[in-house]
Parts: sequence; structure tokens; C-alpha cells
Amino acid sequence: MTATCWNDGEELSSGGSLTKLLEGGPKEPPIFSSEDGNGISRQPEGWCHASSGAYGVRRGGRIRVKGVERMSAEERLERARLLYERAVFDGEAGVLEVADRELDAVEAGLALARGRIMHARFFEDGEEDPRELALFERATELYRALGDLRGESESLLWIGLLHQVVRGDDDTAVPFLERSHELAVRAGDKLLMSYALRHLGTAEHAAGRLETARERLEESVRLRRELGFLPGVAANLVGLIYIAAAQGRRDDALALAEEASALAEAAGARNIARQIEEARTRV
Repeated sequence: MTATCWNDGEELSSGGSLTKLLEGGPKEPPIFSSEDGNGISRQPEGWCHASSGAYGVRRGGRIRVKGVERMSAEERLERARLLYERAVFDGEAGVLEVADRELDAVEAGLALARGRIMHARFFEDGEEDPRELALFERATELYRALGDLRGESESLLWIGLLHQVVRGDDDTAVPFLERSHELAVRAGDKLLMSYALRHLGTAEHAAGRLETARERLEESVRLRRELGFLPGVAANLVGLIYIAAAQGRRDDALALAEEASALAEAAGARNIARQIEEARTRV
């Protein structure tokens, strides 16, 4: 990579205004650990997808996503320290407000990260951590104040997941998922869109609205194919297998199972492979 590109299109090597760089810096990308067990994980070097597909690549502590490098928490903390020095030693006005925004972004990311870990523990012990919702709500509040549409979309998604997956309450979950999808569309984040649509489809399926559920899941599949997110495609096909079977489309269900199995095997997604085999027995 020959240049570091920020959200406002300015290159670090271009000698542009430091204040503009600090105010226009990039945001952290969404990092998932969803109930299908095949979200995105951070790696020291290489692709950010858990298995196959290329959503982003980490280089030297940063994540490059769709041509834009995202600022790490460490870099934000360092920038806040430098701003402190500029305020104290140089008497520069206004830089502390910028530092507050950097720290708010770090706090929001940390709140999401802690909430996700608590969410993952639910699948180990079946117990909801009473702190989880407050963490996602705090992240939402911070991202909204920062004007970070992607971050707000992700935090709302996790509130929706908590209500749907942990509490089994689709009625409460759906408005959060719908708002998450709306913001993801505005932010142009197809991965977040795909997650919101997946879980909206799950809610429609549970309510017996099979055709609407199918539409939501098929749109999520389309987005995930575009991103090369093969484990995510396979996970969505599991839901589509059940829907096809419920609609009496047995041949479609078997064809979906074959495709899902091939994708799960190629991606090394063992959890999804087990779900596919279970769905196949219901056809």
C-alpha cells in the first residue's frame, strides 16, 4: 500500500492539516461474533474473516476495508495524548474537543467488544450477563453523538441480537434490527446490512411469514456473496432450507443443502456444516 487513505480522501503523506486529519479520521469496522459462530475476528496479519472471503485485511495494527484503512484504538489513544500535549504545552484552542471524540470512539469500540464477549458466553452457559445491554446502549449513545452511522448501526444490531437470541423476544428486537439496517444502508456497509437482514428474516420465519422471511434471507445471501463471505452465505442457506421445506419446495431445499454443504466445507465452517445436516434431516 503506497498511501494511507482516510475517510475524507486525504493522504497522510500529503502534508495536509493535522486538525483536519484528526477530525476526519476513519472509524473501526464492524467485528462480529454471531450466534452462527462464523463472524469476523481480528488477526495479527491477514484477512479479517473467520474462515474464507475477503472483507478486510490487517496490516501493522490497522484494518483496510474497501480501500480505506480504519484507525486502531491504539492510534486513537496516541492521538489523544498528542492533543493533550498540544493543549498544555502549545496552548492550542479546540484540540481537547477533538481528543474527547477520539476517546469516545475508543470507549464505544470497547463497549461493543465487551458486550460481544458477554454475548458469546451465553452460548456456553445459557445465562444472560446483566451488563450486556447497558454496554451496547452506551456504544449506541457514543456512536450517535459522534455521527458514526456504521458504529451506531452495529451497536443497534447487537441490541437486536440480545433481544432476539438471548431473550427470545422478536417483537422487541425487530425495531432495533430495522434501524440498524437503515443506518447500514446509509453508511454503505453491506456486511452490516446482511446481518440485519438475516435476523429480520429469522423474525419473519418465527412469525410464520415464510415468503417475507425468504426475501430477507435471499437479500442477505446476495450481499454476502458480493463480499465473498462464504460461511455467512452457508449460514443463511440453512434458514432457506427450512423455509423451502415448510413451503413444500423439497427439490429446492435439497439443492440449497448441497450448496450450503459445499460452501461450509470450503470455508471450514464446522458449526454451520452440522446445522446443514440437521436441516437436511427435516426435508
